[in-house]
Amino acid sequence: MTETGIVLQFIFSGLTAGAIYALVALGFCVVENSLRIVNFAQGDFLTLGGFFMSTLLLSLGLPWPLAAGLAILGVGVCGILLERLALRPARNRDPLNLIFITIGASVFIRGLIKLLWGKNPRSIPAPVSGPPLKVLGASLTRESLLVLAVGLLCVLILQVFYRASLRGRALRAVAASPRAAALIGLPVGHLNALSFFLAGTLGAVAGLLILPITGVSFDSGLILGLKGYAAAVLGGYGSFPGAILGGLLLGVLEALVAGFVSSGFRDVFAFGLLFLVLAVKPSGLLGAAEVERV
Repeated sequence: MTETGIVLQFIFSGLTAGAIYALVALGFCVVENSLRIVNFAQGDFLTLGGFFMSTLLLSLGLPWPLAAGLAILGVGVCGILLERLALRPARNRDPLNLIFITIGASVFIRGLIKLLWGKNPRSIPAPVSGPPLKVLGASLTRESLLVLAVGLLCVLILQVFYRASLRGRALRAVAASPRAAALIGLPVGHLNALSFFLAGTLGAVAGLLILPITGVSFDSGLILGLKGYAAAVLGGYGSFPGAILGGLLLGVLEALVAGFVSSGFRDVFAFGLLFLVLAVKPSGLLGAAEVERV
């Protein structure tokens, strides 16, 4: 393989991982735009989606599209339960307390997954098959193409939802000013639950996409959630375009570092980049000059 092909191979690998990071980052941004908090249980939504999918597909024998739909819906409902049972009763408290609640929810979800499914990782056969595509000597697998295509589709659906639908516009109003939204009669509590539903579905989609490639274990969401948060901060926390840019950029840079330096630096680089962005430009690449941090 030529040097160009090697670099391109690393880029393809990075874009695949970056699409997963971007979906997780979008989930962070959805919650940030409604409650103004960091939902540290976002990565565990990914894990739940993977385990739900493996159970529905392999244990119950459901068709792939039906199993995927039920897994995504199930994790979305888990997101609503997190907001209604854990966060809403503490709504009038310090936002920092809400963040701690999401950390506790993350630990609880991981423990529940380990109790129900055990410590062994789960995987499923790839929904697509066929020879990889050759581009300048590099190989792009069908699974990678599916990840990129589904990631792009989710972004487009989310953009249309927020800009064209009544509920999406209401969520944007809540993001701008929850107090003003409540004064004009918008159901802020319902909309906050909807934001957690969307965050859950985005995490589940990421779990479904990564399941045939690397599989998931009970603690997979921890590292992937932190990398999704790093991607969101890199792109501009709360910005949907920034989440996409940050996820793809983080994935590509990670792959290049792992390929040309050492794979052991992959995670170190991601979190080192997060610290650098927070220190030098906390608003991220596409964020506003001044952003609210809680």
